[in-house]
Amino acid sequence: MKLQTILLLALVATLPLVKSDAKKSKRPNIIFIMADDHTSQSIGAYGGRLARLNPTPNLDKLASEGMLFENAFCNNSICSPSRASIISGQYSQTNGVLDLDHHLDVDKQYLPIEMKKLGYSTAIIGKWHLGNEPVNFDYYKVLPVQGKYFNPVFREKGKGTWPNNLVKTEGHSSDVITDLSIDYLEKLDKSKPFFLMHHYKAPHDMFEYAPRYKDYLADVEIPEPASLYNQPFFGSEATRGRNDSLRHVIGTSISPRNTQHNRHSSYTKLFYGTVQDKQMGTHLAYQKYLKDYLRCVKGVDDNLGRLFAYLKKEGLWENTVIIYTGDQGMMLGEHDFADKRWMYEETMRMPFIVHYPAQIKKEQKTALLINNTDYAPTMIELAGGKAPEYMQGKSFISTLMGKEETEWREATYYRYWMHIIHHFVPAHFGIRTKDYKLIFYYGKHYLPKEEFESHYWADRYNGVGRTTPAAWEFYDLKNDPQELHNRYNDPKYKELIAKLKVELKRQRKN
Repeated sequence: MKLQTILLLALVATLPLVKSDAKKSKRPNIIFIMADDHTSQSIGAYGGRLARLNPTPNLDKLASEGMLFENAFCNNSICSPSRASIISGQYSQTNGVLDLDHHLDVDKQYLPIEMKKLGYSTAIIGKWHLGNEPVNFDYYKVLPVQGKYFNPVFREKGKGTWPNNLVKTEGHSSDVITDLSIDYLEKLDKSKPFFLMHHYKAPHDMFEYAPRYKDYLADVEIPEPASLYNQPFFGSEATRGRNDSLRHVIGTSISPRNTQHNRHSSYTKLFYGTVQDKQMGTHLAYQKYLKDYLRCVKGVDDNLGRLFAYLKKEGLWENTVIIYTGDQGMMLGEHDFADKRWMYEETMRMPFIVHYPAQIKKEQKTALLINNTDYAPTMIELAGGKAPEYMQGKSFISTLMGKEETEWREATYYRYWMHIIHHFVPAHFGIRTKDYKLIFYYGKHYLPKEEFESHYWADRYNGVGRTTPAAWEFYDLKNDPQELHNRYNDPKYKELIAKLKVELKRQRKN
């Protein structure tokens, strides 16, 4: 055999190997999917009381084929601050977005800036809610502020000057946002990797679902949490008042408990008006609240099925990292609360699922304690970069690749800065470890008294918002995962609480 022939055969024999190596080294696309107020207890893969209703089959399958994080938490359970932490990789006190009145500075839109440095096309479609124009994305089409559920209007890059670059659409927002992302991907130059933030408005309150879901769960009895009706050892003077004197004020309720003049203070009052049988009113309000919420969730999950089918059809599935989360959790009747804001498990915990067939093994679960400042550093490393030092979060890419993290946090910090605004939640901060949670309610707004009282919302709730009692709460999550018993005054935990206070003080300084 001639030498040239031998060399040619040897070259041909190596071609599959070369192709395989090239495919392996190709940088992944990244799609970061976030639904507004989508709480982990409404996702089947998390195995909560609602799992048997099968509300999220597409998300459950995604989790079974990737990695589910059991301990993912936000550091401020409200839309704008949580989103700012995700984009910046920083805590609220560093990025400046403490509450709904603050906007993220354009030069702190760090995540798209870093992704573009790595050669990625960048886009955000759907809910933005960070005030200033998302100028650091190559493309955006975002809802103004909260946006509408039906026939939503968007602000689109290239359609005029912000904030007047408005374009109209028709349909339910979950359907429309999915259509927009698929259309964007269809037209995208795929010669370089893409980074897409795909953000749903649903299932944000007031749960306006697409008409096709009207009969979904209509004849189903939704399981109710026991704490909706009875929880004698829960809370503190800060959340209940002395001798329960603030029970009619603190926290938007499902039951008629909250008697504030605002009809949205109680979902029984909102849906059914004044009722004689309070327990029956609570039951009816809970069933409606949950069914409307889960109908919005179902709409998100069905649309994810459409998006995933498109990625598979176009050959993008294997080399695309898909991350799914919510901007925080949501109270679904636990402790007789609605909405978010609280440091309790249901609102502090975020769903977090990562799917990447090329690197992440199937059916993985991890108890690693992460928070939303870690998301940007992790995505940057997945893209082949290194998280910048100005980001306070840490990459957990080792966990995704099946390895141990080194020098990882043992506690995560939380602070809710607003005070008795919108849903009557007192300002507080605290830390959560794997097994314990310590919360301090400090009883006033962070603004100086004069500035607070001149604000447009200062008198909205009958003057209650000036101050509320200060108090501590401590929960042993290992033995009390539903946080039914405040053990702060239990002498058995005295030394542990003292150590947690030291750690809390240390983290507050960072």
